[in-house]
Amino acid sequence: MHWTKQGVSVRAPASSANLGPGFDCFGLALGLHDTIEMAVMPAGLQVEVRGEGADDLHRDERHLVVRAARAAFESLGRQPPGLRLKCHNAVPHGRGLGSSAAAIVAGVVAARTLVEYSEPGSGAALEGARALELATGLEGHPDNVAAALLGGCTLAWTEQAVPKAIRVAPVVSAVAMVPERAVSTAVARGLLPADVPHRVAAANSARAGLLAIALTSRPDLLHAATADQLHQNYREPAMPDSIALVRRLREAGHAAVISGAGPSVLVIGNAAVTGSPPGRDTIDVLAAHAPGWQTLGLMVDLDGVRVIT
Repeated sequence: MHWTKQGVSVRAPASSANLGPGFDCFGLALGLHDTIEMAVMPAGLQVEVRGEGADDLHRDERHLVVRAARAAFESLGRQPPGLRLKCHNAVPHGRGLGSSAAAIVAGVVAARTLVEYSEPGSGAALEGARALELATGLEGHPDNVAAALLGGCTLAWTEQAVPKAIRVAPVVSAVAMVPERAVSTAVARGLLPADVPHRVAAANSARAGLLAIALTSRPDLLHAATADQLHQNYREPAMPDSIALVRRLREAGHAAVISGAGPSVLVIGNAAVTGSPPGRDTIDVLAAHAPGWQTLGLMVDLDGVRVIT
């Protein structure tokens, strides 16, 4: 195969999963992005990282974008002789904002695009459902990768071990409140019990159904729709400050949830215009509840991962 000399730039969004009661199902793509540049070289591997993770990410085959790209190349039956990768990271790591999903999705799409540039028509085998399946296999669950791939609000599930997802257009904006300390997803997930009472499952099912309506047409119901009994409180030992912040914000009337596995907190509100960020006054009011935390007013990313060159 003759590889193109043309490189590719890909932009992938942050994402928040669960959104309260939608455990391992709901995802929301956020207007905060990692951008990667990838090109084929005659041999070897070069990895450059700027921004988040610049001090501690691997610069070899262990780098998550490289691993995702290799898996995509393998799926398409074409491994390049060498790769050059530049990462410009803005999504915080270990904070429940989908940094690993952004890396995986960016790597898959960059690899697919390089194959397509080199042999038109050959990248089509890794689009749509197949891209979701490959990304989910690397991530371990589909909620964040679905949002990063499709944009907007996504609902993900599995049928016979095959991940599936649909996208809906939300009418909300979000404020991410990011603490300084990271928490491992594995640690946060490890605190969850193997079983929950039937009443808890029933309550969360009702709120998850309500959440789908609140996100897409009735943002006035967001506070009720984001109530969770299934997973957030169990994670308190790993992130007591985050759980305390969620409680304070909810008592003040805000639709606050743990973002993904935490420890970031996401506050979901009505968007004045679809896709618009929250107003400065809203951000300032929320920031006052969490001095010392980074408070980011974010629009919902409606596009998902995109090739930008």
